[in-house]
Amino acid sequence: MLIINCAEREFRPKKRMLRMRDMFQRRIWSISMACVALAALVGKAAAAEGVVGLPKPWEINFQTAFSPVMERIHEFNYFLHFIVVGIVLLVLSILTWVIYRFNSRRNPVPSKTAHNTLLEVAWTVLPVLTLLVIVIPSLKLLYYSNKAETPDMTLKVTGHQWYWSYTYPDHGEFSFDSIPIPSEDLKPGQPRLLAVDNPVVVPIGATVQVLVASDDVIHSWAVPSLGLKKDATPGRVNETWFRANQEGIFYGMCSELCGVNHYFMPIEVRAVSKEAFAAWVEEAKQKFAVNSHPQVDMASNGSSPR
Repeated sequence: MLIINCAEREFRPKKRMLRMRDMFQRRIWSISMACVALAALVGKAAAAEGVVGLPKPWEINFQTAFSPVMERIHEFNYFLHFIVVGIVLLVLSILTWVIYRFNSRRNPVPSKTAHNTLLEVAWTVLPVLTLLVIVIPSLKLLYYSNKAETPDMTLKVTGHQWYWSYTYPDHGEFSFDSIPIPSEDLKPGQPRLLAVDNPVVVPIGATVQVLVASDDVIHSWAVPSLGLKKDATPGRVNETWFRANQEGIFYGMCSELCGVNHYFMPIEVRAVSKEAFAAWVEEAKQKFAVNSHPQVDMASNGSSPR
């Protein structure tokens, strides 16, 4: 009877620890799912506004996805969150068990074991398997975002210190420069340091091949809501692609530190209907028939191109 009582007293703390661990895991799971639901609500709220591809105050997630690439980036991000939460719970459970089971009161005579082959193999193999689980979808996403298989149109992007130039080779080879609108000239709804005088215009549903280059230093053409971020490197042409799922305005900016006027390189992409795009192309052919690159007034720190 004494032996049974001692065994029961020994087993009760373990049962309590198991119940505490299960309760903690359930709470972590609930918090993770709540974060995913909240991120989805934030995305729907952003999509309901007129300007869709714009950073919002107090955002807790990526910008809302408006292209197939960005949708896959969102999915991969959630996938990584679950892996990270699982690793944290595993480490926390092991640490809690070690603190409880092997403290000086419960284990006054420490073990003299120096090696455990099974344990050493496990903590080597399990991280490798975890990295394989991560790297396979990561490489698939990288290759998916790298090149468009059957593009409907091509857009050439050239970075300069400090402005962007765009060329439409499939629509008459016209080109134009894109300069940010000064703060005093902004219209209601136009974001400061993001709105430009000549935005990129593309039709919705069209697969756009983007060829990115630079004529001076390294820039980076990045539009987060479209899943775009490609370096503009002197001496080479980099390729990426996007497809806008709906009409709207999507903002980005150069994401490389390309010089003192780095802030002077915002990006504005407008996705319109195919009919509106065709009308814009005819207008742009006349408007940008003769195009000359603006020169930046360095005396005014690049705030007024001329």
